[in-house]
Amino acid sequence: MALTLYNTLGRKLQIFESIRQNEVGFYGCGPTVYNYAHIGNLRAYLTHDILVRTLQRRGYTVTHVMNITDVGHLSGDNDSGDDKMVKSAEERGKTVLEIADFYTKAFFNDTGRMNIICPTVVCKATEHIQEMIALITRIEANGFTYSAGGNLYFDITKFSSYGELALLNLEDRKPGARIEVDENKKNPYDFVLWFTKSKFENQALVWESPWGRGYPGWHIECSAMSIKYLGEQFDIHAGGIDHITIHHTNEIAQSEAATKKHPWVNYWVHNEFLILDKGKMSKSTGSFLTLQTLIDDGYDALDYRYFLLGGHYRSQLQFSYEALDGARNARKSLGDRIRVLAEKTGNLPSNEGALPDSVTQGKAGTYLEAFNKAMDEDLNTPRALAELWGLLRDGSVQSTDALQTAFEMDRILGLELFARAAAEAEKRLDTDRGSPEEIAEIEALIAERTEAKKAKDFTTADRIRNTLKERGILLEDGPKGAVWRRI
Repeated sequence: MALTLYNTLGRKLQIFESIRQNEVGFYGCGPTVYNYAHIGNLRAYLTHDILVRTLQRRGYTVTHVMNITDVGHLSGDNDSGDDKMVKSAEERGKTVLEIADFYTKAFFNDTGRMNIICPTVVCKATEHIQEMIALITRIEANGFTYSAGGNLYFDITKFSSYGELALLNLEDRKPGARIEVDENKKNPYDFVLWFTKSKFENQALVWESPWGRGYPGWHIECSAMSIKYLGEQFDIHAGGIDHITIHHTNEIAQSEAATKKHPWVNYWVHNEFLILDKGKMSKSTGSFLTLQTLIDDGYDALDYRYFLLGGHYRSQLQFSYEALDGARNARKSLGDRIRVLAEKTGNLPSNEGALPDSVTQGKAGTYLEAFNKAMDEDLNTPRALAELWGLLRDGSVQSTDALQTAFEMDRILGLELFARAAAEAEKRLDTDRGSPEEIAEIEALIAERTEAKKAKDFTTADRIRNTLKERGILLEDGPKGAVWRRI
């Protein structure tokens, strides 16, 4: 079965076909690092993670690029309001770069705890200013810009397909209708490519440019960096649905205006919001929860991952602690079932390898086929989870086949169910071996026996072996020394 994705550009499910055989270029919009990511933000990055894992399962080599916005993102996506980075730095008494470094590390700490695979390329806006200037220069040379009030603007009237992604009807919109009026703009949807000191007299980070000393608009960074690392046309661009109307619409316009290539991106993937009882989470209003808040409340980061997997990425998902409790209990139950199966078989799968015929041609393979079909149908993680549950509840599936199949499924779901089962098995083994004091005494006797053998004092060595055996402990000598177990 082919992989199908819902393409926002066209609003329909489409079979995925990469530009280059067996390779995928994927750009996912990253964080603006002025504050902690809230749990709603993290839904986007889990969606990106699931997409990457699914593509890799199908044999693609994925180049996943993600930006870090550390300059130029105003509190209004349409060039209005304060600079988010500057405002945060002033509030905390830090420099902009100190704020960016702190929250970048915090972001990757959160994604790591959620078992989200790190992108192939992570690129900071401040480290790619020259690429942005070069791209703006191409846009200007192609006749899509004008200067006003010291800033350089993109003229959307010169780009005939502007708003296609967002299905905008520009004729129905009047200046001031949901868009802050900028007297310098010819059209309310025009956007800034480069700000000069005429916008902010005391901007913290500024660079020399052909248009004056200043800094880039927010939208240009994603175009410049994605083109640098993925080329002038690539496969997939992803982000939250809030990016569709302005940010991604502007990215398309400026990128295609510069390169004269259409389409710039073949597939646009957007995730829906996570909402609280009072509505969408927002840092600006203070109505948001962080991953650390959930952890402080006694949850594991992977409990939250399970919760998110329980909803399709294109559907709004309402957060509640009751729902998170359910996710925690479900994840624990899955781990317990895997542990029980592992106790029956005596081992846990530990590598990917080829699946045995007993899986591919047996009943376990039926569950795996249904699981793969669910993931291939626009990343349907709720259905995929249901197939995992069905597999582990089906007593007619051989334990070894069930374990190997569940292992394959968890490579996509990323819940680390087998790592948890292994850790719990090790913990129980330690408990079975005795108290820390008893274990230390046994290890000391074994060390004494080892030294006796080195000195060819076999009488002492045999005496220690017999003493331990009387206590129900059997020694087995091997290439790496003696190991012990209870009998």
